[in-house]
Amino acid sequence: MTETDASLPEVQLATFAARLRLEDIPERVRHEARRSLVNIFATAFAGSAEPAVDITVRTMKPYAGPRTATLVGRSEGGDAALAAFVNAMSANIHDFDDTHQATVMHPAAPVFAALFAQAETHRLSGAQVLLGFVAGGEVECRIGNAMSPYHYARGWHITSTCGVFGAAAGVGALLGLDAGAMLHALGTAAVQSSGLVEALGTMAKSTSVGGAARNGLLSARLAADGFTGPAAPLSGRRGYLRVHADPPRLEALTEGLGSQWEIATNTYKPYPGGIVLHPLVDALLELRQAHGLGLDQIAAIEVTGHPLLRERTDRPDVTTGRESQVSAQHTAAAVLLRGRAGLDEFTDEAVAETGRAGRPPLVFHDDAGRGIESVAVVVRTRDGRALRTEIAAALGSEANPLSDGQIEAKVVELAGRAGFKGDVPRLIDSIWRIDRIADAGEIMRLAASPA
Repeated sequence: MTETDASLPEVQLATFAARLRLEDIPERVRHEARRSLVNIFATAFAGSAEPAVDITVRTMKPYAGPRTATLVGRSEGGDAALAAFVNAMSANIHDFDDTHQATVMHPAAPVFAALFAQAETHRLSGAQVLLGFVAGGEVECRIGNAMSPYHYARGWHITSTCGVFGAAAGVGALLGLDAGAMLHALGTAAVQSSGLVEALGTMAKSTSVGGAARNGLLSARLAADGFTGPAAPLSGRRGYLRVHADPPRLEALTEGLGSQWEIATNTYKPYPGGIVLHPLVDALLELRQAHGLGLDQIAAIEVTGHPLLRERTDRPDVTTGRESQVSAQHTAAAVLLRGRAGLDEFTDEAVAETGRAGRPPLVFHDDAGRGIESVAVVVRTRDGRALRTEIAAALGSEANPLSDGQIEAKVVELAGRAGFKGDVPRLIDSIWRIDRIADAGEIMRLAASPA
């Protein structure tokens, strides 16, 4: 085994993940982890029957081993690698999953999918999965903090690139890796990290999220069997952070480690699509209700927000539902036309409708001092009015969070939309009680669609 330097930040992070115990995690953090898991099952249901998922299952299943794990919302199963890939993909495909606001990462999808694939295959307890989820989530968010804002702004899809580390650390915790082996798992994950913002709005985006879950699972299993990697995979001269960030903030890996919990700052979306669009949705819903606005009354919209709002969503000419999830022009038109922003507003049919009706011209003003959860909007009407509003904290943000009940309702809605015929209330209850469930596979079996 490569000799390690205990002063290196990645060694300290690996040691934390390897030695973490459930009793070390405050109850408020455990509760937030449960909220993340309830929410991620909701979004996995939503994506489970998407054409991209159908194609992936059809293509990959002939190469999978015997069925040992469950695919959420589907009657087929697969081996652990297939389940990790497909469940992560399903959970993220609509961009309706959780968000770590500091990095704009969706932490849960790669980690939950890898953990349950491992747990179901080896009959591990729910308490072990909850521990692995916190360990993995903390590792990936801290690595994301060390690279932000450069990494995502440069064009790396941070959910995928950091998700592989979360999956590796989480599964490593389930496997009981010691600190040295955990470091090697992170090193093997580092060389498999990939994902591009250019792929947003396409099926290809979801393959990197699935790959993060599967490759993280593989990294941990390899490390458990003696596979090794570099001594400084993150902070080394040509290590991951120095390659992927300019400059990296290495102290973010360890500052407040064990007392400040990044995974406890996770947030949950009331609307699908890019998180930077959510304050715009709130603003237009508010103005529409207050003034009876219709799309045909709008001359132009001015939006002042975080630069990522413009950089990621200034897409006036989208033609597909998947592209529309990251289009401010389509989102504005759909909200003004329909008075809502659910999954039905981000379909091919909805895109065709806003295209026919005419998407309003949007003028963006960047304000780097704003959080991604805030926006100021001026709607200029054809009769000369200038209607203004400001959203300080969008619904679902850290400062304006969804309640437990609202997250539960999201599961019910999205499972129903997917045509799921199983016992949804029992599934929700089992996730809330995860640390008291002897076999975590019970949760996954409740999420399987009856054959």
